[in-house]
Amino acid sequence: MPELPEVETVMRGLMPAMENRKIMRADVRREGLRWPFPPLFANRLSGARVEGMHRRAKFILMALDSGESLLVHLGMSGKVTIDDSGVLAPGKHDHVVLDMENGIRILFNDPRRFGMLDLLDSQNPEAHKMLATLGPEPLGNRFDASYLEQKLKGRKSPIKSSLLDQRIIAGLGNIYVCEALWRAGINPLSSSGSLNPAQLSSLTGHIRNVLSEAIRAGGSSLKDYRQANGELGYFQHNFAVYGREGEPCRKPGCLGKIARIVQSGRSSFYCPTCQQQG
Repeated sequence: MPELPEVETVMRGLMPAMENRKIMRADVRREGLRWPFPPLFANRLSGARVEGMHRRAKFILMALDSGESLLVHLGMSGKVTIDDSGVLAPGKHDHVVLDMENGIRILFNDPRRFGMLDLLDSQNPEAHKMLATLGPEPLGNRFDASYLEQKLKGRKSPIKSSLLDQRIIAGLGNIYVCEALWRAGINPLSSSGSLNPAQLSSLTGHIRNVLSEAIRAGGSSLKDYRQANGELGYFQHNFAVYGREGEPCRKPGCLGKIARIVQSGRSSFYCPTCQQQG
């Protein structure tokens, strides 16, 4: 599933093509994806102008001049393609097609249909069921070591599980949690409440850094993910632990090898030598 850097990259790719542009025609080619589309979906999109775009967690929100916002979630296999020619014929899995006033065609493609498109009130986006319980953004001002200490105090669950809890931090996913924990030297099995202030300070810094680096690299291309212009991201070439089971640890002076365990149904990659469990 595309994580925060991939969603941010897609949004930034769409902004020049969609911001301050009118949707001349919306072609909705099925009744829904993971859930049904809202009533009169095509009619509510057609003729609306995109006034602005921002990301919340792993969602893209497009504010329309109608007072509604288009909420986009890519799911497992969703992608958005920009057709500069405006004549690319929709394919089998292009479920929603937007023809913009500048002649650009935007195609929402989702073979597995785990993604989501919905409309919400722009004045009260947090009322939407998918946004209501989200924690702060990991790149925002509210997220720091003090906040994390408060949220993790007394928790016995593994730190990996806590970091993936969207109610604690919005947008963090499996890949970047593995990478941040390795950089901070924290074992993914460590009890959340056992981390000391120095560890939490290190962890929050590395979370910010790894996400920022991944965004600059255009995200990580694994399986289906591509940027909105069709190009692949390349941060996967910088992975220190993710997908590197059995390979040597890249931390200077460490002689360990990367191990893989399963936590809550997801693979965790780490170095048992330099990420010792606390």
